[in-house]
This record gives sequence, C-alpha cells and structure tokens, in this order.
Amino acid sequence: MTTNSTDTGSTTSAPSFLTVLRDDLRTRRAARAERRKLDRELATYRTPAERDDLAAMLDRYDDVDAAPVREALNRVNAA
Repeated sequence: MTTNSTDTGSTTSAPSFLTVLRDDLRTRRAARAERRKLDRELATYRTPAERDDLAAMLDRYDDVDAAPVREALNRVNAA
C-alpha cells in the first residue's frame, strides 16, 4: 500500500513506516530497561561515602562514557 503526500510530493510505503516505528519502539523499550537496571544497581550505593567513591571512579573515565552513569546517579539521588 502506498500513500501519496500532497505537502511534500513524496511517497511513503506503509509497511516500511510500520517497520521503522516498531524498530524505534523496540529500541526505546530496551533503552528504558537498561536505564532502570542501572538505576537499581546504583541504588545499592546508599551512604554518602559510597556515592563519593563512585563519583571518584567516574572521574577516571571520559565524560562521554561516564555521562549515563552520572545521569542515573543523579536520578537515584533525587528519588
């Protein structure tokens, strides 16, 4: 099935759109699951000293690599 768009003049295939949509949803679900898992793991760092130790470990890594962990730690600290 093909749908013509009058605004752009382009043609979009419905099955490929649904495939892209499903793949995107699958990717988002997996990313959320990974964030929840990381949040659970970081929640085990309960005392300020444990969290300070973790922050010191994160300082040894590139910002790009450590950013997701820092974001998760901030979420856990805020909760």
